[in-house]
Amino acid sequence: MSILIFWDNDVPEGLQQPVARVISDVLDMSVQVQENPIMLRGYDRLRNQNDASKILGDMQDFYTRKMGCRDSILIVTGKDLYIRGRDFVFGLARPGVNVSIVSSARLQNSWYGRPDRDEDLIDRLVKEGSHELCHCMGLDHCNNPECIMFYPQTLDELDRKRKTLCPKCRENQNIYKFTD
Repeated sequence: MSILIFWDNDVPEGLQQPVARVISDVLDMSVQVQENPIMLRGYDRLRNQNDASKILGDMQDFYTRKMGCRDSILIVTGKDLYIRGRDFVFGLARPGVNVSIVSSARLQNSWYGRPDRDEDLIDRLVKEGSHELCHCMGLDHCNNPECIMFYPQTLDELDRKRKTLCPKCRENQNIYKFTD
């Protein structure tokens, strides 16, 4: 199994390869990056956000059903995302069909009035992208605040996480990888 990252055109350029390289290292899996050829739908004018569930539904229909893609898919978008019942989400996954999405919108320092730094955005995209991809592998949230699978409620909690799985989550990931 490998990972296919679709990079939307509204995410800062030049970060694709560094993000893919580090996600590959974190998950110990092959990662490829491509430009996203599909227009992401699901915009809600009242919220000025995109419905992450609708986007994943479209991606599931196109890539897994129509194209027969068997890779784990991660979409990286610059669109601000939400799901029903939540003000926003950094990302979302549909484990049963191996599709996930992360948004760079609230991962950028400028969202919080701070100067943007590529290093910060790469770090956050790697952590959140790896987190969502691990959900596609069947991993659940972890209580260890340093583990990739910890569920951050704030950017500060995301920043405190490490780019590694805790020993228990690593063992579960390995079980998944070798039973496919």
